[in-house]
Amino acid sequence: MSDGADRLAEVSGRIAEAARAAGRSPSDVTLVAVSKTHGADRVHELLEVGHRVFGENRVQEAEGKFPELKAAWPNLELHLIGPLQTNKARDAVALFDVIQSVDRDRLAAALAKEMEKLGRRPDCYIQVNTGEEPQKAGILPKDLDTFVALCRDQYKLPVVGLMCIPPVDEEPALHFALLAKMAARNGLARLSMGMSADYETAVRLGATHVRVGSALFGSRPPLQPAA
Repeated sequence: MSDGADRLAEVSGRIAEAARAAGRSPSDVTLVAVSKTHGADRVHELLEVGHRVFGENRVQEAEGKFPELKAAWPNLELHLIGPLQTNKARDAVALFDVIQSVDRDRLAAALAKEMEKLGRRPDCYIQVNTGEEPQKAGILPKDLDTFVALCRDQYKLPVVGLMCIPPVDEEPALHFALLAKMAARNGLARLSMGMSADYETAVRLGATHVRVGSALFGSRPPLQPAA
């Protein structure tokens, strides 16, 4: 097998082991392969061995990589996992199948408008700033219930779950447990939580989607500045 296939098999095996340890079925957990800054050739490598779910942080980078791949593999599922500017809402709705970073009123309104125009409704996750970090995107926990209701009732967004990125210097399990509690309270079945360093912990605490980059693709090449 190729290096990418080997890494995929290892990560998938660890996810399955963590799921079974928690009394869950491994099939209940989706691995989102985060390919940011890696080329289409690396994505192609995983597609060739059967993986179909990928994540990107930036709309512009995804636009340069995924249209041809999605044309060749129609069942490829693409998630936006990074912050989204309102002026990129149309592009995001057009390309992505899932938008995991809905985090403010203006963005929710922009997404609703573009979904109506394009006739395309990507699933949406609300990003929660569980650590209440001022530099990080996401709805504060105290505002989450109100924001979920706003997205559902006023903007009619297809909200299916919650997403979080715990602070790097805190125990992630506490944040994963908090996210699971908030999701249950709002009747949301999907939890996107856990990355390369802590995805097994996230699976044990109920993650339905884990976002794994470096454990699959290796260290990231530096982003090239725009021409």
